[in-house]
Amino acid sequence: MTLEPRKFISLALSSQFGRQARLALGLVVLAAPLAGCGTGALWDKFMAKDETFVDEPADKLYNEGLYLLNQKNDRKAANKKFEEVDRQHPYSDWARKSLLMSAYASYENGEYDECISSANRYIALHPGSPDAAYAQYLIAASNFDQIPDVSRDQGRTEKAINALEEVTRKYPTSEYASTARKKIEAARDQLAGKEMNVGRYYLEKKDYTAAINRFKVVVTQYQTTRHVEEALARLTEAYMAIGIVGEAQTAAAILGHNFPDSRWYKDAYNLVKSGGVEPTANKDSWMTRAFKKVGLG
Repeated sequence: MTLEPRKFISLALSSQFGRQARLALGLVVLAAPLAGCGTGALWDKFMAKDETFVDEPADKLYNEGLYLLNQKNDRKAANKKFEEVDRQHPYSDWARKSLLMSAYASYENGEYDECISSANRYIALHPGSPDAAYAQYLIAASNFDQIPDVSRDQGRTEKAINALEEVTRKYPTSEYASTARKKIEAARDQLAGKEMNVGRYYLEKKDYTAAINRFKVVVTQYQTTRHVEEALARLTEAYMAIGIVGEAQTAAAILGHNFPDSRWYKDAYNLVKSGGVEPTANKDSWMTRAFKKVGLG
């Protein structure tokens, strides 16, 4: 271990090193004037105050960090205080607390990658801590807050869902599990929105098979999202367009059964009626099976 000069002198004078260390240091001091100017300059440099090392109490650094964090506009400065606790007192309980607060400060500052890194480190070092659930939640929230709009790739949304599900799986009774479940539903709604966006594009291009495949994903995987009503109406439209009337009738019937007051049902009903048929569910249709599976059929 390399010690700073002042630190070394302090240790040498302590009782830990005893009389021999003090005697050795005394010999160095006595020898300095006899060695001439070169040795004197070297000794002056050795004795110069080291401005780079400031050893402060862990609780002082931690509380200063909390104060700066509460100022809201000093979160970067707060993070430096928490990091300093970890650097100067790595094995203390204050370091454990500071690591979590550092993750939180990074999250509040919109530095999501830094937050995820600190939170992952906290979980790795303190998996049994009561605050590990919060660290896991910060990881999930950092991914969730970066979810892009439906016109862009939804890889971040998938990551957010995985991280949120980790919260509910590992810490089902924690105070963060309930919030995580709500965020999961919001993220799933985003994924359904992406499928709808692409499906509408194909429908407009009259690529009905491609459109049906996208709306099918919504109906089979995202029945609890707000997009399922439109997906069924769009399926009615696409199936009628390619002449698969039975599936169009099924889509309209399921829509009417589950969402009778939906404006999308009115559109679907009028569409099948214009073809001279009524909304009727085919029990062997993939749509009927999908909705029965989740108790909506």
